[in-house]
Amino acid sequence: LFILQSTAITQLWAQQTPVSQNGQLKVCGTQLCNQYNKPIQLRGMSTHGIQWYGWGKCLTENSLDVLAYDWEADILRVSLYVQEGGYETDPVGFTNQVNRLINEASERGMYVLVDWHQLNPGDPNYNLANAKQFFTAIANQHKDKVNIIYDVCNEPNGSGVNWNRIKTYADQIIPVIKSIDNDAVILVGTQGWASFGVSGEGSLQDVLNNPLQFDNIMYTFHFYAKSHREAYLSVLDQASDQLPVFVTEFGSQEYTGDGPNDFAMTQRFIDLMRQKKISWTSWNYSDDFRSGAAWQTGTCASGFWDTSRLKEAGLWIRDKIKFPADDFPGGDTSSDQTPYKGTPISIPGIVEAENY
Repeated sequence: LFILQSTAITQLWAQQTPVSQNGQLKVCGTQLCNQYNKPIQLRGMSTHGIQWYGWGKCLTENSLDVLAYDWEADILRVSLYVQEGGYETDPVGFTNQVNRLINEASERGMYVLVDWHQLNPGDPNYNLANAKQFFTAIANQHKDKVNIIYDVCNEPNGSGVNWNRIKTYADQIIPVIKSIDNDAVILVGTQGWASFGVSGEGSLQDVLNNPLQFDNIMYTFHFYAKSHREAYLSVLDQASDQLPVFVTEFGSQEYTGDGPNDFAMTQRFIDLMRQKKISWTSWNYSDDFRSGAAWQTGTCASGFWDTSRLKEAGLWIRDKIKFPADDFPGGDTSSDQTPYKGTPISIPGIVEAENY
């Protein structure tokens, strides 16, 4: 990699980041739009649970440099589990870690998706008090930033957790955020592990019949391509025709995030999301033993982030983030907008040389 030597090049980089190009996001009809009211697609990665693979482990200055400058990711999803050794065990400590990760991603010009990773129990109402406490703290700390997206309930699931139960929760937590950070885009998980009911109770029609009544709201969808096939692709297509949808988690593997990769099926989802400008973050940027983790086991401890240490899934998804280059529309759509391709910089720990 070439090394930045001049302030001018550094300033050029700052002008070309996803955040500097797009600014404050908003929802326009069924699309995620930038500061010029133009539909855009963000592409990036989700962390694994930060209680296991967080700051100082798989998320470091160097690994985030790689994600922003080599992978050219637009967005980082910060996955804060509530249970399973997560937020409820140390609210102050985990809030501080999320704050740190937001600041680190912001310094690199990426958007940040703050993911309230409630999973078990699957009813988001169980964690309402903790959610109010957490999102109040995060919104107050970062309300002046333009790059924060809030996801208030990852993968609602389980018996009785239908859309009406989720909406009851959303109607209580969304005003908490909006009272502090009114401009931010807020995401809400859908029933059946964020599948509009394909994996659980109900259907897309439940959401269409009773949508959320707030501005700048999107609905989330998740899939794992080896397990989730035609029915899921079809529902994503149908839902995104009628609602603003953000795919906040997916993989090429089985629903466990493990097992064989099915890149052919994943490509069909990727093509649909590109065609319809559906933004996405892929699971996951860690060295977990499962096949869906980007890095080979031991990479995080080693501190070396060159492409030779990527698993097959990591190499594949890096390519889908980098290519084709982002083509974010500006205020004057008649002028040529230079695709964001990143600026060559020195990244400690990378031994691969690339031409830009």
